[in-house]
Amino acid sequence: MADKKVEKESLTKEALQSKLVDLKKEQMNLRFQHAGGQLPKTHVLRKNRREIARVKTKLNAAK
Repeated sequence: MADKKVEKESLTKEALQSKLVDLKKEQMNLRFQHAGGQLPKTHVLRKNRREIARVKTKLNAAK
């Protein structure tokens, strides 16, 4: 967990924005899989949502 924190802190604003776009795309795919009953590990939805929140927090802190 500590290495992930260091990784996020070292990202630039542009890198964080591109990561946010990737996470949003992944979230959409996970939602479709969940709705279709094809997502066996539903906890990844929550992890993805929280990761999006972390990136958004980091972006807002940079302002």
